[in-house]
Amino acid sequence: MAFHQVRFPLDIALGAQGGPERATDVVTLASGREERNLRWAHARRRYNAGYGIKSRADMLTVLAFFQERRGRFHSFLWRDAVDFSSSPEGGTTMASDQRIGTGDGETRSFQLVKHYGASFDPYLRPITKPEPASVRVAIDGAELSVGAFAVEPLTGSVTLESAPEAGAIVTAGFCFDVPVRFDTDRLDVEMAGFDAALAPSIPLIEVIGE
Repeated sequence: MAFHQVRFPLDIALGAQGGPERATDVVTLASGREERNLRWAHARRRYNAGYGIKSRADMLTVLAFFQERRGRFHSFLWRDAVDFSSSPEGGTTMASDQRIGTGDGETRSFQLVKHYGASFDPYLRPITKPEPASVRVAIDGAELSVGAFAVEPLTGSVTLESAPEAGAIVTAGFCFDVPVRFDTDRLDVEMAGFDAALAPSIPLIEVIGE
């Protein structure tokens, strides 16, 4: 198996359905009270790309992509049409969007993360598949030039040319993809018309650690 650094066709992905999934064990005690256990530290996303197929051309594109990935065997990039940006409002990214670390005078590498929530129990999501050209970095609000840092596209690690001073706030803005694979080894295709095709279910699932 391998990770293919290629994105699922974007125009088809925009019509897909899906989102994050959590794994929570819920046990109801004899008293009626509940005990809940969160089994996953991070959410895992699922999508159905079938909703994005509108034509025979779309179906042929997905069929070729599916065959090249060998069904469930190889993973690839997926652009979530809703959650793909560091911006809290989902708009234009800014270098101040997400706090990714604090300088100590020595550390030069920082992991891209996205914060969800703020008041009760904020969730920090590691971003491992950023779009390198979109990454912007700032130290204490001053944006760095593109040549002052390097982005690792397969891990989401940002390495600065110089270590920030102790106490300096490091922030970043970026767009990103989700590493996924097909969650089926079979495609059921229906020709609905001369130039229309349907594939009711093309399940995808996020791959953790790739």
